[in-house]
Amino acid sequence: MTPFDRWLMIVANVLAGGTGAAYGLIHWLAEPVDELALVHPWQPVAQYAHILAVPLLALAIGHLFYHHGLLSWKAQVRTGRRSGLFLLGLALPMIFSGYLLLLATGDIWRPFWIAIHVTTSVIWLTAFTAHLFTHARHRTRLRAEDWRPE
Repeated sequence: MTPFDRWLMIVANVLAGGTGAAYGLIHWLAEPVDELALVHPWQPVAQYAHILAVPLLALAIGHLFYHHGLLSWKAQVRTGRRSGLFLLGLALPMIFSGYLLLLATGDIWRPFWIAIHVTTSVIWLTAFTAHLFTHARHRTRLRAEDWRPE
């Protein structure tokens, strides 16, 4: 993984996770300012920011799947394989539930997709952070070995 790839994933996760958390907090905790309003004035802003930020994360996941995941698999790198596959398996329901959440209108499906999306997103952010920091030691060791004189 190149430094660009790592920073792309970090920035995409911070943007998607931050805007999603802001939207969720505003939606569930903030009171409308006007008694005639249905939502807080910042709720649409947070929702649109999240909708604009998440394609970057989806593209970053696809980019890393090829440039990091598949290449590591072909090179038979075993470090981080389980957590990487777990993240890949988690990315699919996270992305598709967000998409289906935008399409759902019924009283049954909308809460269902919200629960799936919030759950997978929180687990994703936790697992991505753990994957990043757990394998930072391995990256440092590999860099040191690459520059060792023969």
